[in-house]
Amino acid sequence: MNDRHEAARRRLEDAVLRGPGHLDTSVREAIARRQDVPEDLRALVEKVASEAYRVTEGDFATPRSRFTEDEVFEAVVSASVGAARDRVEAALRALEDA
Repeated sequence: MNDRHEAARRRLEDAVLRGPGHLDTSVREAIARRQDVPEDLRALVEKVASEAYRVTEGDFATPRSRFTEDEVFEAVVSASVGAARDRVEAALRALEDA
């Protein structure tokens, strides 16, 4: 299936996951894939990726005990980008199979 937005999504992913940041790029990429996520970020990352509407201030307590505000922000954005990518890819596969 022709995806007219693929190039823009790739640029966004590159900027968020591999561009300059406070978290190492390998950590941001792991968060986006939801694999090998640092323990103190794991619960927040999973919640952002699977049910972001349920995230509350309390979900930030553990990450803030080890990471800076900028690093926590980057973790949340990386998780969001990864979840969005997974959903778009699933949707495109479903359209191809239809």
